[in-house]
Amino acid sequence: MSEKAEKQQNVLWENFKVIVQALVLAMIIRTVLFQPFTIPSGSMMPTLLVGDYIFVNKFAYGYSKYSLPFSPDLFSGRIFGSEPKRGDVVVFRFPPNPDVDYIKRVIGLPGDRIQVKNDILYINGQAVPRQPHGTFASDYSQEPGDDIPVYSERLPDTGKVYDTLDLSPSSRGDNTQEYVVPPGNYFMMGDNRDNSDDSRFDVGYVPAENLIGRASVIFFSLGHDTSFREIWKWPTNMRWDRLFKVVE
Repeated sequence: MSEKAEKQQNVLWENFKVIVQALVLAMIIRTVLFQPFTIPSGSMMPTLLVGDYIFVNKFAYGYSKYSLPFSPDLFSGRIFGSEPKRGDVVVFRFPPNPDVDYIKRVIGLPGDRIQVKNDILYINGQAVPRQPHGTFASDYSQEPGDDIPVYSERLPDTGKVYDTLDLSPSSRGDNTQEYVVPPGNYFMMGDNRDNSDDSRFDVGYVPAENLIGRASVIFFSLGHDTSFREIWKWPTNMRWDRLFKVVE
């Protein structure tokens, strides 16, 4: 082999090693630290919008088999686990079909009694205070429209405040039975209360094992139904005010 060919081979080998190392590092970061997630629906409006791209903090609650790529059945439960707080926005695996990711807000902790009566959320028999907070208009073509009433809720134990949408005063989720959250499970609700498939409906209670992590920060956001691939639309449809916004 000539000296020139040998040098070219060495360069190719070094480039290959750099690529492999970068891929391994990216997989470690994605598995252990932060995972990107795209908001696919309007169920968390106005907190999260369709077209938001967020980082999910995967070490916030420890790790389960769902923290790993392809969810290998290596162990059950969680390791290095810690409890989510009421009010956290969480990505989790949909209990009826764990291949699907959902994102909702933790409303009920194990042992809590949760109910919605006449549009008002009750936790352990106490109404969660809420106040009108203006209106909301969406740039997403499918939902929910303009001038949607916004209400700020304040959780009684943590004092956490967040906004919710109220599309209708008489939707199917505005009057529910009382749910008692089983041990090791959580009750999730979307902030878009009248348009969210959550623990009031098909989602049911979410086992701790299904938690992926806590929504941390919005690192990118495109409005007006803009696809990530439509780069030429980024300058006009970028939601600049949402970049690097902390998810509350």
